[in-house]
Amino acid sequence: MKSLAELQALRDSMKNKMGIRSDESGCTRIVVGMATCGIAAGARPVLTAFTEEVGKRNLTNVAVSQTGCIGICQYEPVVEVYVPGQEKVTYVKMTADKVAKIVNDHIVNGNVVTEYTIGANAK
Repeated sequence: MKSLAELQALRDSMKNKMGIRSDESGCTRIVVGMATCGIAAGARPVLTAFTEEVGKRNLTNVAVSQTGCIGICQYEPVVEVYVPGQEKVTYVKMTADKVAKIVNDHIVNGNVVTEYTIGANAK
């Protein structure tokens, strides 16, 4: 049986992790396409990398979530970033290695990483 202090520490730890995935209005949302095609293309490590990077940076105004089919299977894994008051940005052919750059440049500093967007990859 766990002590009350241990349970409170566990609750606080999980609250921080769950805050990453909460969906509050007014916060930046990072949505990873996790349909069958996305998972087959490697979306699961991308989702994990976003969750870890946002948690590591203690970004409380950012929600990381998953969705089903986004509809552009040839560009999977696909990530959509919704910043309040701005147009949606769609990142395509994502890998876990690209996540830190997107979080640093786009989420933290407000500069879209255009070389990873659908416009730069549509050929």
